[in-house]
Formats: sequence, structure tokens, C-alpha cells
Amino acid sequence: MYRRYRVPNMWREVDRLQREMNRLFETTYPARRRQAAGYPAVNLWSNENGVILTAEVPGVSPDDIDINVLGETVTLSGVRNIDELPETARYHRQERGYGAFTRSVQLPFNVDVNQVEANFKNGVLAVNLPRAEADKPRKIAVKTA
Repeated sequence: MYRRYRVPNMWREVDRLQREMNRLFETTYPARRRQAAGYPAVNLWSNENGVILTAEVPGVSPDDIDINVLGETVTLSGVRNIDELPETARYHRQERGYGAFTRSVQLPFNVDVNQVEANFKNGVLAVNLPRAEADKPRKIAVKTA
């Protein structure tokens, strides 16, 4: 025999209250559910010749940045040093992070590591990653019989 269970009105009210609270928090703090972006923030552009990667690294010396390419992965690592404060100073607010960082990005194809170039200007690192010759698409001529 089939029995049908009914949800008491009290539980419906609790469910409604839960939905309303979720909606309230989502509109008040929309970023709380989103995953934080990695540091440093990067942009990646590609075409048939290669990839250009730009990364925001303000306050980081170019000497403190390492770039490694292995297969289809590029890894940026380095150190962002803490600001030196006078002995009597105390932080009122500290939002900028410091310390070691590592960021790996998967590329759409293999890179010719011997041709990689990097430039640093105004806190932005630009890395030119040319596509490996063996990985470039080739046009195949069709022969007629």
C-alpha cells in the first residue's frame, strides 16, 4: 500500500525562511560564494603563433620573479616583500598581501622555450610564449590522381 506523507506547515515556513536568508546574503555579499582569484591576476591571449600572458605584480621587483615553462604549463613564482615601517608606526589597515606566491596556468599548446621573452613595466609582467614549430598546424596540399 502506498502512503503519502505531508510536510507540516511549520517545515514549509522553515524552508521559506532559509530561502529568504540565502537570497538576502547573496545580494548583500555576492562575492562570498565566489572563489577568490589566484595571485597574481593573469590575462592570456593566443593566436596561431603563440600566447601572450600578462600578470599584475605591483610592488614586486622583476628580480624576484621566476618564470618556468614545462610542456603546456607556465608557472610564475616570486616574493612580494612586506612594506618596511618606521619603528613607531602601526598598521591602521592592511589589505595588500605579502610573501611567496606561485601561479601555474595551462596553455593551449606546447611552447618553444628558447624563444620565450618577458618584459616588466608599471607593475605588469608581459610574457610572450611562442608556439613550438612542431605544434603549429600545417597546411596539407591535396594531390589529384
